[in-house]
Amino acid sequence: MTSTENVATQARRFLVRGRVQGVGFRWFVEREAHILGVAGWVRNRSDGTVEVLAMGTRDQLSGLRSRLREGPRAARVDDVEEAEAEPVKGLNSFRIEGVW
Repeated sequence: MTSTENVATQARRFLVRGRVQGVGFRWFVEREAHILGVAGWVRNRSDGTVEVLAMGTRDQLSGLRSRLREGPRAARVDDVEEAEAEPVKGLNSFRIEGVW
């Protein structure tokens, strides 16, 4: 592995299942993303899951992945599905989006 693989911007889409709506999960993700320096967004989905698009280095995304598996105290995370995503040009902050 080259050192550029650690610092190159990558994008991942996470789908979090469990008791993850109505428990402050989106605010938790937004706070953790800001702490890690990750760009992207988080939103509730109509099926009860929470979707996250995250962009950052491999290490930043790894940190976010582990925090998603934990969740805030009131949440119960059953599964975190992860897929590669395309980085979004111009997206350099993290925000909470509406329901899709």
